[in-house]
Amino acid sequence: MAALAPPVAAIRVAVRSALTGVPAGGPVLVACSGGADSLALAAATAFVAPRLGRTAGLVTVDHGLQPGSAERAAEVARWANGYGLAPVEAVRVTVAGRPGGPEAAARLARYEALAEVARRHGAVALLTGHTRDDQAETVLLALARGAGPRGLAAMPPRRDLDGVPLLRPLLSVGREQTRAACAVLDLEPWDDPHNVDPSYARSRVRADVLPALVRALGPAVVDNLARTARQLAADNAVLDDLAATALAGSRAAGGGLSVDGLAALAPAVRTRALHAWARELGAPSAALSHRHVAALDALVTAWHGQGAVHLPGALCVVRRAGRLVTAAP
Repeated sequence: MAALAPPVAAIRVAVRSALTGVPAGGPVLVACSGGADSLALAAATAFVAPRLGRTAGLVTVDHGLQPGSAERAAEVARWANGYGLAPVEAVRVTVAGRPGGPEAAARLARYEALAEVARRHGAVALLTGHTRDDQAETVLLALARGAGPRGLAAMPPRRDLDGVPLLRPLLSVGREQTRAACAVLDLEPWDDPHNVDPSYARSRVRADVLPALVRALGPAVVDNLARTARQLAADNAVLDDLAATALAGSRAAGGGLSVDGLAALAPAVRTRALHAWARELGAPSAALSHRHVAALDALVTAWHGQGAVHLPGALCVVRRAGRLVTAAP
């Protein structure tokens, strides 16, 4: 019996590990664009899931942004049906008119569609093909934005997507491994031209910045960046727990937050508590920035009678009688 090729083995092990502990009762769905990463993930899931007593399906999203996109989505769906995956769906989404730039709008449309399909099929998990290289790129983009520890933690291996567990099994797997696995398995991945389009920041990082770092610092830099994200994610979890406790203890009688209670907190805990409170008030996470939280913090630590802080979602916060409270805009 021929030995299993290491890249194929590594991806199957990663999928098996990700599915361990996922509840039974419904299929696991792979989000697959037809690129090497998601194609290798789909093939591995088709192998691993039945051996764990699970059903594995696939969903592919047509963003309608390129000529022939509908045909490519249909090809991915045909391949999945022939590979033994079920259920299989190809979903068309509308990107135009959504908030943010083209990348953000496409991502929002894609995840909305993935969540809807997953809920409709009662999926117990949705798997995406983000790799260690994607994680390293995300860390660099977060650094460029000055995103802080939360942004530098990059993509979590697991998160909730509108009630569906979203898993990223390949965050410990390199992009070269997914390409090698496709070659071994005679799979023909599709290369999205957007991935090399220099008008996108991630494409520039992928084509220029990360290769330059590898040349200057060695290939270990990719894994080191991804490991940094894992370490920061662990630290963030502890700080978030402390902030949640602090937020509960800072609530004032009559509503709002006690300025004295907030002022007694360590800065890292206080700003996280304020960030969590702003989200609790209804500020959209995607629009809530460091600038907003810093302005809230200034109401506590640099008070000189300044006016209201305006938050995303048409929210207004003022300092009044020793409390932070919401006010009419």
